[in-house]
Amino acid sequence: MTPPVARAAVEPVLSRARIGVSLLFMTNGILIGNLAPRLPDIRENLDLSYGGLGIAMAMWPIGSLGLGLVAGALIRRFRSSRVGVISMIASALAMLLGASTSSVVVFGAALFVVGVTDAWVDVAQNSHGLRVQRLYRRSINNAFHAMWSLGAVLGGLMGGAAAGLDLPVTWHFVGMAVLVIAMNLASYRLLLKGPEPRDIVEHGADEAGMPHEARPRRIPGRLWLVLLALSLIAIGGGWAEDAAATWSASYLRDELSASATIAALGFVSLQGFQFIGRMTGDRMIDRFGQRAVARFGGAFVVLGMGLALAFPSVWGTIAGFGAAGLGIATIIPGAFHAADELPGLKPGTGLTVVSWLLRLAFLLSPPIVGLIADATSLRVGLAIMPALGVVVFLLAGVMAPRKHAPSPSSPSAN
Repeated sequence: MTPPVARAAVEPVLSRARIGVSLLFMTNGILIGNLAPRLPDIRENLDLSYGGLGIAMAMWPIGSLGLGLVAGALIRRFRSSRVGVISMIASALAMLLGASTSSVVVFGAALFVVGVTDAWVDVAQNSHGLRVQRLYRRSINNAFHAMWSLGAVLGGLMGGAAAGLDLPVTWHFVGMAVLVIAMNLASYRLLLKGPEPRDIVEHGADEAGMPHEARPRRIPGRLWLVLLALSLIAIGGGWAEDAAATWSASYLRDELSASATIAALGFVSLQGFQFIGRMTGDRMIDRFGQRAVARFGGAFVVLGMGLALAFPSVWGTIAGFGAAGLGIATIIPGAFHAADELPGLKPGTGLTVVSWLLRLAFLLSPPIVGLIADATSLRVGLAIMPALGVVVFLLAGVMAPRKHAPSPSSPSAN
């Protein structure tokens, strides 16, 4: 047992480190949250169609996929604290460049850099969060991801206010970059010192904060269908979130005639209810099981966005995005967790496959919705959200059911 004096000496360090990791996650959300409400203005400044914007936005996941795996080597060389903070600052500056340019080529190149640095931040902040969680000796990782959602809400409100005030995009993103840089410099002083634990450095960490291998090992043929189903579940959650980030403001402004400030509330609503879902998700899964929670989430996306698109109105659409946010809150972490526990696979293998299939899928989401919108309307393009909600609902059977506690009289209870 740890002596009381030693415990008292460690606790302030851990508390500060937890705050530092929370600031990293929050600024990552703030960055994306500020972009979403200003995409209509950026699209107009670049004179892009919806399809053109979707193709340009695909540069983000291309950067993430192209150089994301370098994060492990960077963390081994420079530590997760330094990689996370420096990459976050670089991402904010690249976002500023992309938002303020009038060149489509520069915009795409800036998003490529944002994708690369965002992937490095993702691994670094999760790696450091895992270090802190191990020392806490209890689960705190979902709370870190909830801070990302909170940051996205704050960023969305900032972006909506700036758009409503007709603040030039460049000056808006200068202010955002200053805020993000200041918060990250503050967070660096709070993070843990010293090198990374060997197992975390070697395996890295994915969006759910779970360690995984850089390359998947051989997978038995019978498990590929299960992994495909789990990947489609994760894609359902990921594409819904991406649709809100990329298209919600444009849909509300262009097709429903909402003001710039009100149009930002579509993204804010999804992220706000996702925050609530992430804060309560662990207890819901413990009580009802991953399968039931995923089905509930898929149904919420179908009903919320299905009704919002069938009967379009400004506030109904904002409510629909909120319902979708609540529905997808635990879908991606749940799919990752289910993949990681598949029997017959070595540790990290299933998780790696689902994680990378999800990243590959992000290449397709913006162009698909954008091209559909050019051919028809954004309302039709956004129908991808309830459609994937149906997919989640139908495939949720591959996830774990509720775990019943053994009765006191059963042998396993002894």
